[in-house]
Amino acid sequence: MTAPTALIADDEPHLARALAAQLAAVWPELNIVHVARNGSEAAERIAALRPDLAFLDIQMPGLTGLEVAEGIEGTTRVVFVTAYDQYAVQAFEQEAIDYVLKPVEPERLGRTVERIRRALAKPEGGSGAELDARLLAALRTLQAPAGGAARPAGPLRWVRATQGELMHQVCVDEVLFFRADDKYTCVQTAEAEYLIRTPIHELVAQLDGERFWQVHRSTIVNLDHVAGTRRDELSRLFVRLRGHASELPVSRAYVHLFRSM
Repeated sequence: MTAPTALIADDEPHLARALAAQLAAVWPELNIVHVARNGSEAAERIAALRPDLAFLDIQMPGLTGLEVAEGIEGTTRVVFVTAYDQYAVQAFEQEAIDYVLKPVEPERLGRTVERIRRALAKPEGGSGAELDARLLAALRTLQAPAGGAARPAGPLRWVRATQGELMHQVCVDEVLFFRADDKYTCVQTAEAEYLIRTPIHELVAQLDGERFWQVHRSTIVNLDHVAGTRRDELSRLFVRLRGHASELPVSRAYVHLFRSM
């Protein structure tokens, strides 16, 4: 039996290299035939090389990982590796073998490899869709509250943010606040400031609304880090955050949120 082949697609080269190294450790016989920098390149190389597997990031330039998966015409099986958990149901609808959240943990990747091995070992004509169907059904059960109405996927847990020339995986638990700044959104932690391109109005929909409050049209604060509030002589309200020297203004539209604090 020939060694299985795989393609990795991620627009962050250091994350692609890290995944390749992790795969080499848990699956030495796997042959990585190409590393793509964007979705368009991934689609082209999958069509040309026809690897057994494609490890796809979801949010990439050109085409998303979901769009790449939709366009696969051969037998290449897909594993999504992403920082965003809200695409899980869509991923399994594309008959993905697995859906792994970044940062990838070795133990979790090991379970993924075992799942891949079982899928690839199925006889000719067996695509492994039975496994995917069960996983998809389980996900839909978890996402459907009593009454059967669909519920949004879980809140955002990680953001990919830049600092200079480096890309970082930032846990949202550590974020003090998000603030719009020209074409970017600043991600402020107690240790550093990062930048992302996601606008504030999209972040509000992705974050846990019980923990992250929009206090201004340009600002979202993490309530876990709120130290208190202050009013100035003009009765304007400001929020104080642990680990950050500056206060953040609260616009009149959101003052009512803090009446119980």
